[in-house]
Formats: sequence, structure tokens, C-alpha cells
Amino acid sequence: MEIKAGELLERINLPADLKKFNESELEQICQELRQYIIDVVSVNGGHFGASLGVVELSVALHYVLNTPDDQLVWDVGHQAYGHKILTGRRKNFHTNRIYKGISGFPKRSESEYDTFGVGHSSTSISAALGMAVASQYQGNTERQHVAVIGDGAMTAGLAFEALNHAGIENSNLLVILNDNCMSIDPNVGALKEYLTDITTSKTYNRFRDDVSLVLNKLSSLGPNAHELVKKIEKSIKGTLLKKSNFFEALNFRYFGPIDGHDVKHLVKVLNDLKNIPGPKLLHCVTVKGKGYALAEQDQTKWHAPGLFDKITGEIKKSVSDKPQPPKYQDVFGHTIVELAEKNDKIMGITPAMPSGCSLNIMMKAMPKRAFDVGIAEQHAVTFSAGLATQGMVPFCNIYSSFMQRAYDQVIHDVAIQKLNVVFCLDRGGVAGADGPTHHGAYDLAYMRCIPNMVVSAPMNEEELRNLMYTAQQENMGPFSIRYPRGNGVMPDWKRPFKAISVGKGRKICDGEEVAILSIGHIGNEVTKACQELNAEGIYPAHYDMRFAKPIDEQLLHEVFSKFKNVITVEDGCIQGGMGSAVIEFMAENYYTARVIRLGIPDQVIEHGEQPELWAECGYDAAAIQQKVKEMAHSRATQTMAS
Repeated sequence: MEIKAGELLERINLPADLKKFNESELEQICQELRQYIIDVVSVNGGHFGASLGVVELSVALHYVLNTPDDQLVWDVGHQAYGHKILTGRRKNFHTNRIYKGISGFPKRSESEYDTFGVGHSSTSISAALGMAVASQYQGNTERQHVAVIGDGAMTAGLAFEALNHAGIENSNLLVILNDNCMSIDPNVGALKEYLTDITTSKTYNRFRDDVSLVLNKLSSLGPNAHELVKKIEKSIKGTLLKKSNFFEALNFRYFGPIDGHDVKHLVKVLNDLKNIPGPKLLHCVTVKGKGYALAEQDQTKWHAPGLFDKITGEIKKSVSDKPQPPKYQDVFGHTIVELAEKNDKIMGITPAMPSGCSLNIMMKAMPKRAFDVGIAEQHAVTFSAGLATQGMVPFCNIYSSFMQRAYDQVIHDVAIQKLNVVFCLDRGGVAGADGPTHHGAYDLAYMRCIPNMVVSAPMNEEELRNLMYTAQQENMGPFSIRYPRGNGVMPDWKRPFKAISVGKGRKICDGEEVAILSIGHIGNEVTKACQELNAEGIYPAHYDMRFAKPIDEQLLHEVFSKFKNVITVEDGCIQGGMGSAVIEFMAENYYTARVIRLGIPDQVIEHGEQPELWAECGYDAAAIQQKVKEMAHSRATQTMAS
């Protein structure tokens, strides 16, 4: 279903079409673009508030820049919907984040206007600087290189590293700081306070403006005065401004703050900045959710609200007669509070995802024991390690794909020192519409190869509660618990916690001919498959391994002593995962069996709903049934032949 665009937007298929309009028409184009985003996202879902906040900036950039030759890098990509619509994807925008449709993030293989693939934050300045240095080396001094980064993404170490390097390169780089005081949740930390100060400081802004006014008047007195002005300007920038402006201190020429919703002024400023060499930073103040009142008022809720009625603002929920079990993330949020009430050593840590991982429940109930450290996964892990050295039990909750950014800290700061940090890896497995940058494909493999690390995954929410209880006991050491996006089975909140023996799996059902070993939530697909197979007179055994490390060797001895056909199932990469651990055990203990591993294959998996991706990767209930039948048939054929 294509949603009709406004009169002017309808005529824009590429940025070249945008340039045909007069500046006086840009405000209407912005209105139509904003309304188009509202129209499409309300019926198809997706990220919402961030793109509404940069409508004017998106229009101004493509109006001024010569894209795609000029390199425009969007940070994260939550804010890039307007960019996508203006760069040839308006007619396909209704497929955004839908299986086989366009990506919800900029993607190099999707469009030449997407100069860099982004899904994790804070990469834009580094990437744009690399592009700028390459252009300079190639002798292209006209090409513009622009990184658009939010103030939340600016808190990450990678952004600071890039600023530090860019300040010593005389390359053609413009960093646009989109300052709206929000990531998904409100931003935290000293940088936020600094940006607020610099935005509201009348003294600083008046001083800078007065200096510019005086210097401009002096310049008009003649060529001799011009040289004097340059010396004075250099002296002022080298002392007063650098001492009072963080970005100037890093050798960036700082401009702003300016109104990020004044498209005409943005066009003028961007045109002026094109002619200024070296690293520059333009500070734009915007409102996340701009133009949709409810999104402006509750910016966290409207970051990605799902489907909603654009007139009333009612967010549509799936209707079911049965009570729906809570999401795994909410079970984590409530459980950590329960545990912390009994164990005063427990603390919670998240890198800027308190609502996404539900640590906000603890932050509200126990504000002195729960920490949002900003978009800073590396710091979150080492901060947790520091807490652990003092006897605390930190639950460090980081999405599986985001934990990749802190891998060295997990090894160096936690595992080597055998510290009891509990890593709760949310969004383990395929994550759905966010696609390859967010799929938690690798954590079972990358955690399993780390010494001293316990690697676990619950099959349901009840198991999650018990694993969390187990992990906070004395002398547990590094402990990872991974669980998926979404929900599974309603837990019994009144049932007392039960410690799980580390490294012990469980038998779900006995069987014959074929044994299925699963780990984590995907085991529920195995249960479905077994029920269907039982109805057909086929009875595979099913074991829930619970732990990829240490793996239950007693259970595996039982399996390989009884079965010659084994299937392993995991919602993670096949290479190095639980299935690999099973084969390693089999080889080391001289067993002979046919083992088929089902999981995420050695390729990048695109976006789609979880069941669609399970089916594509070949480990949903239907695929498991088929593999069991093939193995059972093969076994029967071999028996007849013998």
C-alpha cells in the first residue's frame, strides 16, 4: 500500500529534484515530509520521534550538498527516514523494516546515498573522517564530508576518539551535533550538562557574537586592518574561546547553537560552512518528535511506538482473549528488584537502555543502586568490574549485539580477574525488524571461548528468574545469561526462586531414534515440533541444555550412548555455538553419531519478524520436524538394509 505524498514531495524522487525548488518552498516541503513520515509509520511501525526531529535538517542538507558525491553519514540511522524518502525510496518506504523490504537504517548496498551502514551509535565521525582523509589524499578538495550525530551518541568513547583525531587533521569535515537531550531515554552525564550550559549561556554567546561584530567592522577598514584582525581572532580563539568551549579546544571551529527547525537559516549556514576549511562543528538544537504533539511530550514512548492512530494518538495493541506473558526484559526488570531487596550487594547497570532492558524499574525503586552510564558499553563493563572488586554483584544489562562493542573489557577486566559480574544479554538471537546490526547472533560463541565464563540461556521466563537467582550467589564469577526479544511463557511470580546447578541441563521428554538438544527460548519451537511429530507416531527425545559452558557432560554421555542421530538447535551462529560444543565433546570422547546443527548460518541475516527469520534460517518448528523425519527415515532405511 503506497501512501500518497504531498503536492511538492510527490515531485521529489532524488535530491536533484529538491534543488529545483526555491528556498521559499522548503518550509512546505518540510511539512509534507513530516506528515508523510507520520502517515507511513503510524500504519507500518518503525522509529518515529528521531526522524521527525531532523526533517528540516534532512531537507537542508540535501538542498545544499551535492549528494551522493558529497558524503553524508547519519549516526545510528533512527533519524534517517527523511533522508531515505528524499533519496529515491519514497515509493518503497511503506516496506521499511518489513521482511524483504528496505532497511530501517542506512545501508550501503541499498542506495548510493547511504555512504555508511549504521545501526550502532557513535560511528559517524570516525567514518566521515576516514572519508575526508581519503578525499584529501586523492586530491579532491571540493567534496564535503558531513557526520550527523545526536548528543546521546556523542557520549560514546568512539565519538570522543574520532573528535580527538579529527582535530589534528586539516580535512574537510563537518560534524553536525543534533542536540535534543534524548537518545531513546533522556540523556545523562556531564556532556549533557555542558551542552545545556553552552546552549543557554548568554554570557558566552554574547561575548562570541560581540567579538565577531567588532572583528567584522575592523576588517572593513582596509587590507592592513584585515591582517590585524586575523591576528586578534587567532589570539582570542587560542585563549578565551578554547578555554570556554570544549570543541574549540579540540581544534574544531564551533558554530551555534542554532535552531534546527529553521530550514531557511540552516540552508544559509550550511552554504557558508562549505567554504570554511578544516574540521567544523555545527550545534543544532532540535526537538525529538517535532510536529507531532504527543511525540514531543513523551519522547521515550514515541521513539518507536509501533502502530498507532495518527489522529487520536492511540497506540494499537494486539487483541487476545488470553493473558499475555510479560516480555523477557520485563521479567528481568522485576526480578532484579526482587533479588536486590534480599541482597544489598546487587546493583544494576545499563548503557543508555533503561526502558529497552527494563532496568528503569530498578532505577525508580532503588535509584542509588541502578545506573544508566550513557551510550558507553565499554565503560559499563569495566565500571561493573570495579563494583565487583568491592564485593558488589553488578547485573550489567547490555543487548547482545551491543556487547560486541565491549568484548575486550569482558575478557581483560572481568574474566581474567574472575569477577562476579552478571551479564544479562537482552535480544539474544534474531532481533526482528532492526535487522543485522541488532541480531544477537554471536554471543553464545564469543562468550563460550572466554575462560572462567559461565554461558547460559533460559528456555522460558521462569528459568530466567532462576538463572538470575543462581548468578548472584557467592563465588559465581563471570556469568552470562542471554534471552530473546519478546515473550514466551507466563512465570509463576509466587514460586520461590530455585538455584540451578551450573552446567546442568534437563530432559524435557524421552524418545527414540533422534535426540534434539536445544538451548534457550528456541527450545519452545522444539517442543512444538515434538508435539506435531508425536501425533504422527514419531518420538524424538528433547533435552534443554541450559548451559553452553560448562556443558553438561553427564547428559551428553547419556545422549551419545543411546542415540546415533542428534540435532542441536540454537538461536545463534552455528560456528562456535552450543552445537559446536556438542561436536567437540563427541570427538573428544570417541563417540560416533550423525549430528546436524541448526542455527544461524554463516551469513548476514536481514530484517524480518522472528518467526520469518527462524524459518529462513531453518530452525523453526517446521524445519525441525523435517530434519527429524529425514533422520528417522534414514535410520529406518539403514535398519532394513542391514
